[in-house]
Parts: sequence; structure tokens; C-alpha cells
Amino acid sequence: MIRVLLVDDQPLIRAGFRALLESEDDIEVVGEAADGARGVELAAEHVPDVALVDVQMPVLDGIEATRRIATDPRLAGVHVVILTNYGVDEYVFNALRAGAGGFLVKDMDPGDLIAAVRVAARGDALLSPGITRKLISEFVSRPPDGLSAAGMDVLTRREREVVALVARGLSNDEIAGYMVISPTTAKTHVSRAMVKLRARDRAQLVVFAYESGLVAPRHPGTG
Repeated sequence: MIRVLLVDDQPLIRAGFRALLESEDDIEVVGEAADGARGVELAAEHVPDVALVDVQMPVLDGIEATRRIATDPRLAGVHVVILTNYGVDEYVFNALRAGAGGFLVKDMDPGDLIAAVRVAARGDALLSPGITRKLISEFVSRPPDGLSAAGMDVLTRREREVVALVARGLSNDEIAGYMVISPTTAKTHVSRAMVKLRARDRAQLVVFAYESGLVAPRHPGTG
């Protein structure tokens, strides 16, 4: 069973998500919270596989709630997915930095929500090519971060190449095909890079890749 925690201050949103998710045989909603502080408490209590967390909430917002969950060693297996009404915005960007594994827009199709929960539970980032392009556009006006750039020095040449491909939105299988290596080897390179950079998941690898200048944003019309 995939165990899900819902953290949103809108009762109707929580009720709708619960009904939809629990209609699936392999998904169980283990708790609901109306604010970020309670969400962090329930995450510690239930240790869900996935926490769906709204960005703007009373008491404690979704970004700080995400940071607290992501930095708690006991909750290393909890994959936080940010819920937003606005698509890619500064809130979401900061949430990814805080440790979120991806984000969803609340008006998504029901089938997309179910699929996203399963993807998140596997530990994969919720960064489709379209979402990745929008995230990349956020970096066009941002200078490389010196700390992130220094961190990239711990990677081997091969690992940097893999991180760059992750930042382009490629899956492990696609990376394997591009580099002519086995999917297992590609996964190993990704895992080692995450450990060395202390990245919680692939989403943070994408952030590190662009903040460090390892990968340059592509301006519209350049492919």
C-alpha cells in the first residue's frame, strides 16, 4: 500500500483528494492536516510514503513544513509533493530547494493525481519535460550559486554528465541509452551524485545543476 498524508487548509480539497485516492486498491490516506505545523506532526506520527502539501497555509506554510520534513532523518522516506494553484512560481521554486520532490497543480486531471502519487512513492521526481522547461526558465535571470558550484567538484566527470542529463528531464533508461550504459549503471551514477551532493531526490539534482551553472538554461527558440 502507498500511504499518503494530505496537508491542505481547504476541507473540500482534502475530501476530494481522499475520495479519489482511496478509490484505488493500492493507496491509503493515513492522515489529514489543515496547517503545516500539524502536517509535520502527522508526518512524524505516520511516516507516510507521500505527503501532498499545500504551499499557502496558516500557522506554518508549505515551504517550511517541507523543510522540516526533509531535514528530519526519521522522515527520509517521506516524499513531499507541493500542491499549488499557480503552476511554477517562486513558492514552488523555494519548496524544491527546501526538499520537495515535485509539485502538482490542484486543477489537474484525477488520473494525473493518482499517477503522480505512484511516481512520488517510487522516489522519482515529478518533473515532466514541460514542468522542467518552466523551472529552467526561472534560472535565466539567476546567476550561478557559488556554493552549489563548489559542491559539483565532488562529482566525477561521469557523474556530472549524468546530473546534466537528469536536469534535461531524462529518465534513467533514457540516460542509459544516451550514454550507452546499462540502466543499472545509470541509476548507480544518479544515486552516487545524490549522496555526494546531499540531494534528497532528482528534483534537487535539477536545482543544483542549474544553480551551479553545470547546465545553462535554454532560451525560448533555442531547442
